[in-house]
Amino acid sequence: MKRLRRSWPLGVLLVWCLAGVAWASPDFALPDLHGKVHRLSDYRGKWVLVNYWATWCPPCREELPELESFYAGSDGERVVLGVNIEDIGKEELAVFVDEQFLSYPILLAGARPEHDQLLGPIRGLPTSYLISPQGKVVARQVGPVSAKDIEDFIEHYEEQASAERAPRG
Repeated sequence: MKRLRRSWPLGVLLVWCLAGVAWASPDFALPDLHGKVHRLSDYRGKWVLVNYWATWCPPCREELPELESFYAGSDGERVVLGVNIEDIGKEELAVFVDEQFLSYPILLAGARPEHDQLLGPIRGLPTSYLISPQGKVVARQVGPVSAKDIEDFIEHYEEQASAERAPRG
């Protein structure tokens, strides 16, 4: 992966890491707080932000309202999957999620997720992976993100992809 520097609008400090070429994301299956199993492939055709986090992590807690804003403002076209990676009881986690007013799926991976439950390295929390509608990992962020940063990245990515598909002449 290489660091990608973009000409973001003023005030946007987020730096995403992008592979030179997007890579297919491995599929995973994880239960949510209600026992329903979610597979990453269930969301093909939508932008998906997979966010690895824990309740004890201050930067994770700080970004929760931003993730909720990104999810709630998308009319179902964009998905957030919050993958909780800590030893915490379901009931305690459910109370935390309710207190934070989170409506996106919270998935349970435990403190030591299996390799097939990870999209890539988790060097710190929070870590987010952005999956394109085609099922490709297009970006990774270690540290908090904002809804605007994610939206700006998607817009730029789509513009760039559209320009690459346009006939030259």
